[in-house]
Amino acid sequence: MRFFTAGESHGPRLTAIIEGLPAGLPLQAEDINIELKRRQGGYGRGGRMKIENDQVEITSGLRHGKTLGSPLTLNVSNRDFSHWTEIMAPEAVDASVKKQRKLTKPRPGHADLVGGMKYEFDDLRNTLERSSARETTMRVAVGAVAKTLLKNLGIDLAHHVVNFGGKETVASLSDLTVEKIKERAGSNDLSLVDTSRAAEIRAYIDDIKKKGDTIGGIVEVRATNVPAGLGSYVHYDRKLDAKIAAAVVSINAFKGVEFGLGFEAGRLQGSQVMDEICWSEQAGYSRKSNNLGGFEGGMTNGEDLIIRGVMKPIPTLYKPLMSVNTETHEPYKASVERSDPTALPAAGVVMENVVATVLAQEICDKFSSDSFRELQEAFQKYNARLKKF
Repeated sequence: MRFFTAGESHGPRLTAIIEGLPAGLPLQAEDINIELKRRQGGYGRGGRMKIENDQVEITSGLRHGKTLGSPLTLNVSNRDFSHWTEIMAPEAVDASVKKQRKLTKPRPGHADLVGGMKYEFDDLRNTLERSSARETTMRVAVGAVAKTLLKNLGIDLAHHVVNFGGKETVASLSDLTVEKIKERAGSNDLSLVDTSRAAEIRAYIDDIKKKGDTIGGIVEVRATNVPAGLGSYVHYDRKLDAKIAAAVVSINAFKGVEFGLGFEAGRLQGSQVMDEICWSEQAGYSRKSNNLGGFEGGMTNGEDLIIRGVMKPIPTLYKPLMSVNTETHEPYKASVERSDPTALPAAGVVMENVVATVLAQEICDKFSSDSFRELQEAFQKYNARLKKF
């Protein structure tokens, strides 16, 4: 299973093509629209989310509510394109049009300048349009398809925010389950497990917005009912935690990943980190703790996956930092595009769907998956074998 995305932030539409899905997977457009709506929510979102109302159009690979096994094409139209038809026109335009919304004052922390240097753009908008987080719309759309596949195999995921711009939001993580996270964090627009902190965090975000600044934070994604043995220790590029780490860091503004205790493990002794193994006739093998976040040797070990990603503050500031005009090389304040004081809850939705995508890819790679019925049977047979080991 693989996918590609295409489209610019203010272009006519965004597109994703998924190839390698099993035939016969039950799928509805609404399965995807639910995730797209989640991505557009969350406290702290800005004006663009008021313009767009993302709805997917499926133009290939699906018939009568089931996948065909052929490439699945997903399209999401950009309503804002109606204001950008000349500026983003694919055909040649007059010089006067080219000057409209031309970007020559790159934003510190954004791809603007380096993209222009690499691809020889005199208008840095050519970089901005593709490097925009608007691209994550299709990452979520692809993830929604992946989540549908996983759900039909009994695998579920959820996310919550554990740190808002330096403010820790939950005292203990040890007793959390995917079910609890969905129930608690899914009930508020901050993705908080501890809802008693909601008023404090909203006031903090409002204050950041008044200052013209932005904040990042840390998001945690958990996945449950993932069988042991996904991924492999035999080669570096087959390790599943490495694949997930790469996918998470590929999300706009994400700068780091950790599993389980993560970096804290470097401050502890081995006896405080390793998860002791136990066995029961009913459950088979399990661990007494989950400090390693469900991974050993690059493979899932049967425990819940615990993955955290750190998101830097959004680089577009309403009180911009200093930059340099690429036409004159004179110092200027950076350009201001439409932005949010924070997008952490939405970023959590993106990360959740990105992790789901990697898991679905790994499952389709490991098991026979020409048809979804074939995949289900192979998956169930594998789980039964693990239990008897």
